[in-house]
Amino acid sequence: MPWKETCAMDQRIQLIGDWLTKEFSITELSESFGVSRPTVYKWIARYRDQGSVGLEEMARRPLNHPNATRPEIIEKIVGMKLLHQKMGPKKIIASLQQQYAHVCWPAISTAGEILERQGLVRHRKRRRRVTPYADPLLECDKPNSVWSADYKGQFTTGDGKPCYPLTITDNSSRYLLQCRGLSQISHEETQSWFEWTFREYGLPDAIKTDNGVPFASASLAGLSRLSVWFIKLGIKPERILPGHPEQNGRHERMHRTLKEATVDPPKHNLAKQQESFEEFKHEYNCQRPHEALGQKTPASVYQPSPRTYPLRLPPVEYDDDVVVKRMRHSGELYWKGRFIHISKVLAKEPVALKQVDDHLWRISFSFYPIGVLNELTGKVSPLKTTRGKV
Repeated sequence: MPWKETCAMDQRIQLIGDWLTKEFSITELSESFGVSRPTVYKWIARYRDQGSVGLEEMARRPLNHPNATRPEIIEKIVGMKLLHQKMGPKKIIASLQQQYAHVCWPAISTAGEILERQGLVRHRKRRRRVTPYADPLLECDKPNSVWSADYKGQFTTGDGKPCYPLTITDNSSRYLLQCRGLSQISHEETQSWFEWTFREYGLPDAIKTDNGVPFASASLAGLSRLSVWFIKLGIKPERILPGHPEQNGRHERMHRTLKEATVDPPKHNLAKQQESFEEFKHEYNCQRPHEALGQKTPASVYQPSPRTYPLRLPPVEYDDDVVVKRMRHSGELYWKGRFIHISKVLAKEPVALKQVDDHLWRISFSFYPIGVLNELTGKVSPLKTTRGKV
């Protein structure tokens, strides 16, 4: 007979308390607590043997399991993992089968569970998936048509402080516009140095980057706060395909030269490292000829952009053939009676919707298309890429 629908532990304590008063018989206790007489005897016996600890629920798991892995097998699996830290259960079982062919080894999944219980499994961090950039990359046929930007790999200066070099180059002339060692990667510092560069050299037509922070995010169309700012300035944010650094090959080649000249070995502190970057920038632009430029220097080919940095951001405007909706602060769009999440980085910004098919509307921010809305399902899909992997 089960206990009443309250805390079973509390009822057992109360039962033992009533029994200790010697005012109630076993039958009365059985009827009062709604359990059988053998149950009352069982908990009294547990209390006599173990005290209050005996009133706790005991594990119902059997002491022996016919399918349990033998201890010596577990020892071999764990031992192999300790010897080869980078091996997973699949390779561990394969290696043990080669060494001990006569032994019946457990399944790979069982080996994985054994390693998990021993705390020998390092779980991979969930990778942030960024929507691939959809449009073809622009041709860099003249200065300021396309700039490239990246954070060259982090390293540590002599005083143990981190350095993250932000680099910006003009693709056509190879001119190194910016090489700034920063103590961290942040939107605020990145934007401030882009602003300095824009004031010095004007605005490009496009900026090509990889898919990392702060240039991209897991938001729709990979938009980040920085790329939204680019769009407001009339700059097209381009992104290479993940895993294809060759699509930004000119910039990557500059990084290799930069590392050889300034980071091997690193300087004593960030200030000294920046002095080294400035020396390299002058040499790279003004003294080092480039074969791709007909042995000319980047400084002899580059000229600032005629598009100057504005005193204030221009308003986002649209043609009359689209429906304009302002995003809510939460990144949602109110469309035909429902709220549809678009992107928090576009909070309070106006977006345009243009019908492209039955029930399908293309969503754009300024000149930049970001997705397609299906008004039947209320779901927004990213744009399909129109370019190959290289």
